[in-house]
Amino acid sequence: MPEKGAEFVPRDNILTFEEIYRLARLLVEKGGVRDIRITGGEPLVRQQISHLIQMLAGIEKLEDLSLTTNGMLLAEHAQALHEAGLKRLNISLDTLNHEVFKKITRRDGLEKTLEGIDAAIKCGFESVKLNTLAIKGVTDSEVAKLVRYALDRNVMLRFIEFMPLDTDRAWQQDQVFTGDQLLLILQQEFDSVAPVPRPEPSQPAEEFQIEQGRVGIIRSVTAPFCEACNRIRITADGAVRNCLFATSETPLRGLIRSGASDEDLISAIQGCLMGKAKAHGIDQDGFQPPDRPMYAIGG
Repeated sequence: MPEKGAEFVPRDNILTFEEIYRLARLLVEKGGVRDIRITGGEPLVRQQISHLIQMLAGIEKLEDLSLTTNGMLLAEHAQALHEAGLKRLNISLDTLNHEVFKKITRRDGLEKTLEGIDAAIKCGFESVKLNTLAIKGVTDSEVAKLVRYALDRNVMLRFIEFMPLDTDRAWQQDQVFTGDQLLLILQQEFDSVAPVPRPEPSQPAEEFQIEQGRVGIIRSVTAPFCEACNRIRITADGAVRNCLFATSETPLRGLIRSGASDEDLISAIQGCLMGKAKAHGIDQDGFQPPDRPMYAIGG
């Protein structure tokens, strides 16, 4: 079942694999992009997704290719994705409690997600990371349990502050389980929580060494990292966005299908990037979320 409020886009409005490949190749060859992440909605519902991965993996000068998934279909796709050239996986895991999982996702499926995580680890991807949305009253009691689950599997878990991109538009500032609150619990539960320097300024997560592994905290609300952000997003229906929270976007699908040249497409993308705001303003009064929820933008 789709999320409450979710809408399925007509197939003709979705970029084809060839159109995605063209944009990706242009951004790598002429736009300086070196890393590509496939997100969603849920990318594994797209038929023959491993074929798209294979196409993208063949782009010369592309250094990294990753995918974000809810994990429910991952067990059946992990091996094919790995063989197609996917390097890294991010898997959403907000809880280890079956009832809480059902409340958050509005469906059963925790076991499928856990099976998907184990399948991905077994495949030998360069990196498997778990993403946990930190929501007050939901995440509090499971912080240590989730971290130990990740440590036991030698993967990193990252807590992400709850952002105003929920489908129901019910987000409230006081629902944010902050990075400081998370860090306090980690310090209470583990003997040593040592900060690790960011290897790149654009890396969104602060990392901490805990026992034999690491945990990350992404303070997207209380400590935005806009100045170091170097990401753009192309939606499944072919619009380029310069920020998750942008209130406008630049449509590319019509240009592609009307015969636009590579130069026309690059120019449109550059124009969008030139309009990028200095900050998204989540932590400021008067903030207005974008019309699209997260599932329609991509993480």
